[in-house]
Amino acid sequence: MRFLKFNSLVLLLSILMASCGSSGPTVKDDVKKLKSYDSYAYLPNKDTIINREFDNEEIQTTIIETINANMRDNGFVLDKRTPDVLVHFYPMFDEKIAVNANPVYTNYAYYRPGHYVGPYYQDYMYDNYFTVQRLNGPRVEQVPYRERTIVIDFIDRRSNEILWRGTTEESISTRRMNREIREYVDEIFKDVF
Repeated sequence: MRFLKFNSLVLLLSILMASCGSSGPTVKDDVKKLKSYDSYAYLPNKDTIINREFDNEEIQTTIIETINANMRDNGFVLDKRTPDVLVHFYPMFDEKIAVNANPVYTNYAYYRPGHYVGPYYQDYMYDNYFTVQRLNGPRVEQVPYRERTIVIDFIDRRSNEILWRGTTEESISTRRMNREIREYVDEIFKDVF
C-alpha cells in the first residue's frame, strides 16, 4: 500500500512538473531561427494594387528594393534555387482583404512555371515558386485589413511554415509614397532583426 501511495505521488508530481514546462515555441525562438538562416528569395504576389491612384509597379518595386536592402544589411544573400527563407508580402492598398490566419494560401494562382509574374520579381523570385501554395505556422495571427499597409511574411522553404509576420500600426501616407514605403518596411525590419 505504501508503494502505491509513493507511485501515485511520483505520478502526480510528474504531471505537475510537465504542466509547468514550455508551452511551445516563442517569438524569440522564431527570431533566433530566422537569424540562423542566410539566404532568401521571393514568393511572387499577384498584382493587388488596381486603384489607378497608385502606380502598382513603382510601389511593388520600392517594396522589393527596400526588403532587399534590409535583407543584405542583416547578412542574407539572394538564392533563387534553394533559399532558406521565402519572403512573401501583401501590399494592401485598395483590396479590402484580411491576411488569413493559419493556414495561409498565397494569393497568387501558381499553376505552372512561366505563369505571369510582375516584372519587379523576375530577378528575385524562388525558381520553384509555383510549388508553394499553402503556408502554415505556429502563431500566424490574422491581420485585419488596413488601407495602405504592407504585411511581410518570412517562410521556411522546407516546411512552408511562416516563421514571422510583420506589419506596423501606421498607414502609408500618399504625399511622399516611395519614402513612406521605405520607412514603413524599415520599421517592420526593426522588429525582426
